[in-house]
Amino acid sequence: MQETVLKLSSVVARATRVFLWLAGAGLVGMTALIGWQVWGRFVLNDTPTWTETTSILLMGWFIFLGAAVGVREGNHLSFDVLLYVLPESVQKLFHTISDLVVIAFGGGMVWYGWQLAETTWATTIPNLGITGATSFISLIVGGILMILLSLERLLRRSVGLATSRFGEDAIEE
Repeated sequence: MQETVLKLSSVVARATRVFLWLAGAGLVGMTALIGWQVWGRFVLNDTPTWTETTSILLMGWFIFLGAAVGVREGNHLSFDVLLYVLPESVQKLFHTISDLVVIAFGGGMVWYGWQLAETTWATTIPNLGITGATSFISLIVGGILMILLSLERLLRRSVGLATSRFGEDAIEE
């Protein structure tokens, strides 16, 4: 079973690397668009109106993709002081509870993001001419990824494999 989980983790590690690169590209893209907006406003005296809206959409993507990768790599802040004095079996239980809470949070992101997308489907983002639901797709995808990556952490722990925690090196396969 460990061999199968290691193969799955290898695929997940490559996918999270892609998510991280996409998040980085989104950050660079947003920065370039804001730079273009400033250039247009102060140098050309002709502000491109679509850049701000597009930047906000990109920001949603890089935030939620990066947050999902942070879940897998254990890079989110946590209060682990108590865990250092507890037995390893209790530590694993607490880490499992933490992953279950992240799954519930991701489920909330998907559920409420879907409701928001349904509510805004008929509206149009004026500067871009696309449906208002586009604003919430990154929230839904981020929630799905958080759930899947937390499930991978639970699966790894259930077969006796290590998972990353804040301040430790990331698990690479």
